[in-house]
Amino acid sequence: MASKRKTRQAGEDLSKPTKWRLQHGGLGEPVHHADPATGASVVHHRAVDTLGLMLANGTISPEMFEAAVMFRAKFRTAALDGIHVMPVLRISGNTGDGLTEHQMASRERVVAAIMALGGFDSAAGSVVWHVVGLESSVREWALRQGWGGRRVAPPHAQGMLVAALSTLAGHYGLTRRRSAA
Repeated sequence: MASKRKTRQAGEDLSKPTKWRLQHGGLGEPVHHADPATGASVVHHRAVDTLGLMLANGTISPEMFEAAVMFRAKFRTAALDGIHVMPVLRISGNTGDGLTEHQMASRERVVAAIMALGGFDSAAGSVVWHVVGLESSVREWALRQGWGGRRVAPPHAQGMLVAALSTLAGHYGLTRRRSAA
């Protein structure tokens, strides 16, 4: 059976993404580096995710973006993201006790952040868990997961995410709390 995948043509600029890649979401500015082995110039293209697009569009502030990055880092460290690696029992020198202290501390921080958003059953907690933690799209969360099993219109879901990220930024101390006048 012949392959349907097209190969790059001779003389095509290899430093630019293919048409196929460009139709599957935006890319950030290219980053130029030197290859450590050969010294040749290398261009890296980084895919822009939902939060990156929201930051670029001005929908969220840099503080909200930083709060999301912090939450996502703790979420990954806590091993809640569903990415599975080699079983820990197979690593030599492991005691097989399960989670490390670092993972447990990260899980406690994730739970504290979700509780600051109103808990796991709240709209803010659910949207942050799925969109920021599990890296689902806002649209996917709105139509599939929603809040309390009910579908949410994607524009409303984006508003819920913005409000939740604002609260999360306050929880992490990235924004100053305003006192009532």
